Amino acid sequence: MFLDEVGEFPLEVQPKLLRVLQEHEFERLGGSKTFRTDARLIAATNRDLEAMAGEQKFRADLYYRLNVFPIRVPSLRERADDIPLLVRHFVQQFGRRMGKTIETIPSETMDAFVRYHGRATFVNFKTSSNAPSSLTPGSVLNVAVGELTSRPRQSPAPGSGTQKDMQSVLDETERRHIIRALEETNWVIAGPSGAAARLGMKRSTLHARMQKLGVQITRSGPSQ
Repeated sequence: MFLDEVGEFPLEVQPKLLRVLQEHEFERLGGSKTFRTDARLIAATNRDLEAMAGEQKFRADLYYRLNVFPIRVPSLRERADDIPLLVRHFVQQFGRRMGKTIETIPSETMDAFVRYHGRATFVNFKTSSNAPSSLTPGSVLNVAVGELTSRPRQSPAPGSGTQKDMQSVLDETERRHIIRALEETNWVIAGPSGAAARLGMKRSTLHARMQKLGVQITRSGPSQ
């Protein structure tokens, strides 16, 4: 079983997961019958669970149960050489999903992706790789490079105004891409033809990103 974003689990849910790990049993929601389970668990998070446990924001006993064999995956900023490979992978993946064949990614576009995503999250990366694939009419990837290069290339000092501006650019770019996907799917989120599928993410993840970015769906379309 794979649990994504385990660091976001509410404190009231964590004892239930701990019980499954320790006792190998659980009850279904609304039921009274106890089921036994013997599953292997893989959990992922971008949070510092040890620090959260020290701050009592995450159960220490659950953290130690999950931290049996930790594997650290370097962030995109630590593996910039992987970004061109990931761009090609996601562009081809989204292109196939929408029945398009994108054969060429201009060098200036790829350079912009590398500069931009050296500081982006993986969700930002997938979202901004998908939107150009959705909007490209031909075989050459069409990207508004200005959207990816409108932020400083140097890493600002923590807490500086520049860092906040940079995050605003990332959020605004992702917000626009989500809205484009919603418009193309008639503001349907779920299902094989919904916006979540087009963006290559789970429905729950898209809901969370929309809530964070202030994107709301009304009868006339997405609003803020």
